[in-house]
Amino acid sequence: MSKPPRNIDAILRDWAYESGEVTARMVRGSDGRDVVQMRIDMGILQLEVDNRPDGARPGGAESYFDYLLGVAVHQGDSFVLSEEQCAEADREFVQFYQRRICWLALRQFRRAVRDADHSLAFMDFVAKCSPSDEWTNSHEQYRPFILFHRTQAAALAELEETGPEPAIEEVNQGLTRIRQLYIALEAEEEYDEDELVGRLNQLRESLRDHYHVGRTLGEQLADAVAKEQYELAAQLRDQIAKRDNGK
Repeated sequence: MSKPPRNIDAILRDWAYESGEVTARMVRGSDGRDVVQMRIDMGILQLEVDNRPDGARPGGAESYFDYLLGVAVHQGDSFVLSEEQCAEADREFVQFYQRRICWLALRQFRRAVRDADHSLAFMDFVAKCSPSDEWTNSHEQYRPFILFHRTQAAALAELEETGPEPAIEEVNQGLTRIRQLYIALEAEEEYDEDELVGRLNQLRESLRDHYHVGRTLGEQLADAVAKEQYELAAQLRDQIAKRDNGK
C-alpha cells in the first residue's frame, strides 16, 4: 500500500513568507544533493543548482536552449520556433530568472552571473529564429534587467574575490553594455533616465567612497585613449594585464 501524501504545513509554518523579499536557502535533498529553495506566497519552489532548474533534460540536453541549438543545427537557416517551442522557451526563461534571484539573495554571485549569461545567450538565439517581432520583444524588454543583475553579481563577486577596483570596472563594463543596447535601439537619450543605470552608478560610487578608490586603471586607460596619450595607454594596458594575470 502506498503511503498517503504528506502536507507541508510544518515547513510553511516554520519558514514565513516575506512579501517583497526574495527568501531563499540551500538545503540537502533526500539523496544528499544540494538544492535551492525559495519561499513564495502559499508555497515553496525547489530548484536544482546546475543545468536546468527543474532538473529536466529536454531531449537529453542540459537545458531547452541546448536542445534547441541541436534542432537549429539540424534544420539549418529555415528553422523557426513553433508555438510549442516558444512556450517551452518561455518556461525556461522563467526558471532561470527564479534561480538567478535566489543566487543573488544567497550571495552566490558567480552562479548568478552564470544564469544571467544563459538567459542572455538564449535571448540572442531565439531572436534569430523567432516567429514574430512581438514574441521577440516580449523577451527583449527584459534584457536591461538581466544585464543589471549580471553586472551587479559580477561586481560583487569581484569585490569578494579580488577587491574594489575590479568591482568598479565590472560596473563600468556593465554600464557600457547597457548603453550599447540603448544605442542599438536608437534610444540613447533614455539611458541616463533608466532606473537600473542609476542604481549601478550608485553601486559604483558607493564602492569608490567606501574603499577610497580613485580612478581605476580601466578608467585611466579610457581617459588616456580619449586624450590620445598612447604611450600612457600602453603602460596602463601592461599594468592591467599584470593585474589580471595575477588573479
